Amino acid sequence: MRIPFLSLVLLLLLLLSLSVRAQDKPAYRLFTAAGKPAGYDKMLKELAQADVVFFGEQHNDPIAHWLELQLTKDLLRLRQGQVVLGLEMFERDVQPLVDQYTTGELDDKAFEADSRPWPNYATDYRPLLQLARQQKFRVVGTNVPRRYASQVAKGGVAVLDALPSAEKAWLTPLPLVVDFSLPGYQNMAKMFGSDAAHSVGTQNIIRAQALKDATMAYFLNQARPEGHLLLHLNGAYHSDNHDGILAYLRQQNPKLKVLTISAVAQEQLDKLAQENQQKADFVVVVPQDMTKTY
Repeated sequence: MRIPFLSLVLLLLLLLSLSVRAQDKPAYRLFTAAGKPAGYDKMLKELAQADVVFFGEQHNDPIAHWLELQLTKDLLRLRQGQVVLGLEMFERDVQPLVDQYTTGELDDKAFEADSRPWPNYATDYRPLLQLARQQKFRVVGTNVPRRYASQVAKGGVAVLDALPSAEKAWLTPLPLVVDFSLPGYQNMAKMFGSDAAHSVGTQNIIRAQALKDATMAYFLNQARPEGHLLLHLNGAYHSDNHDGILAYLRQQNPKLKVLTISAVAQEQLDKLAQENQQKADFVVVVPQDMTKTY
């Protein structure tokens, strides 16, 4: 039986299409919280309607960092420049340097010498600050200076009371109230095992985490002008399950419309694993063997 020429061409095209799909190596897949496949453009439109967007990253994930840059550019376009970028990666006491860099008053060498950038700053965060410098939007470092979190981890929150007023200005308003029943903090306690879960040492480590969460919530809320969208980049644990920073932000401003993204790694990209569902409003899945920035 002879196959008509047109049918033969269509069959060959179909086989070629299937072959290309089989060889496809996606760098990431995007899902809703419920595990349904999602498209970037649909996600972008939803995020653009929010007051605050949290992007929970794995700090050494190059795909997450690339997506953060693309998302910042696209939100700037959709919100007509009314975007503020918040970064866990810079601490409150270096905010003047962040401002001076993004306005062009400081060059790269001077900025990096004194702002205590993370080791992966050059590859992962510098492009964002350069974008802010070009497009003239504000960048806000939201994190507590790490030395205070370290002091709380060793000696509890009482050590904060002895700080000078000028240094307390870099923290969430005191006293710091820690809700140990929050799921994220309960999970932290479990990591130390049942014997140590309720020890003073473990509770102080959780208090240090809460100091970071509360400080970031306070300053990102302060930094957001009315009508602006604040995009906040942080380690995923600080915003997964709408917990951590979001728990403190809800206390300060419960009317905010907040959406979240979480980046996870899986061996298979075609389906969102059960343990990663409901982590965020949108979940970015990258291959388990993705190369790391450090």
